[in-house]
Amino acid sequence: MGKTIVVTGKGGSGKTVISALIIKALAESVPGTILAVDADPNCNLDRALGVAVEQTVGSIREDMLDEITSLPGGMTKAEYLAYRTRESLVETDQFDLIAMGRPEGPGCYCYANSILRQVVDKLAGEYDYVVVDCEAGLEHLSRRTAGRADYLIVVVDPSVRSAETARRVVELTASLGTPIGQTLVVANRCRNGLPPAVQKALEQAGLQIAAEIPEDENVRALDDAGEPLLRIAEDSPAYQAVREIVRNSGIAQAG
Repeated sequence: MGKTIVVTGKGGSGKTVISALIIKALAESVPGTILAVDADPNCNLDRALGVAVEQTVGSIREDMLDEITSLPGGMTKAEYLAYRTRESLVETDQFDLIAMGRPEGPGCYCYANSILRQVVDKLAGEYDYVVVDCEAGLEHLSRRTAGRADYLIVVVDPSVRSAETARRVVELTASLGTPIGQTLVVANRCRNGLPPAVQKALEQAGLQIAAEIPEDENVRALDDAGEPLLRIAEDSPAYQAVREIVRNSGIAQAG
């Protein structure tokens, strides 16, 4: 069974950046197949990885609400959903990507969601590494659509609100009984460490910073130019820090 890395945190904390850099570190340092899962309705991970998503799991589910009177090749609805989901997969030499898309709107989604969850779970089981970029906040954890996590990476930025979100994430996973291997609180965009107020908020929540990722102009420059983060320089401070997280946490052993 492969390893699942779930990345979450407050909106704007940089979780998509961290997810993309984890994928880059895995692709460049270890053998094995990688599935990137964009579980954020805003669908930013594809741009960070330099690919384009044409169809999301959410749009497939929306189509399911329309009455399908004739299915291709005599397929059942479940088979058709599985086929459409695999068809939406973006494949590259370094990784594959699937985007979950927007959450359900009005209407009954129970049947489609149940089938789609099974399809995505089966798909994820075919990879050595699955990296999930979660929606900001707790949506996917509370709905259990994030599933198990060998590593839960909670990204905090230099703000007290970010520390409070980290506390709620950890408390929620505990209350739901979500299977978690290791929980790593990662401080992003650090300049000489976190402010004292943020450190105090984390300490009061019983959380310790596992790693710090420095403020990096290389990340900002690529983002401003609309360039994928996979093009970041090997000596970029942020990328070096993420690579150390991947190596030291046991997610993967660098080659």
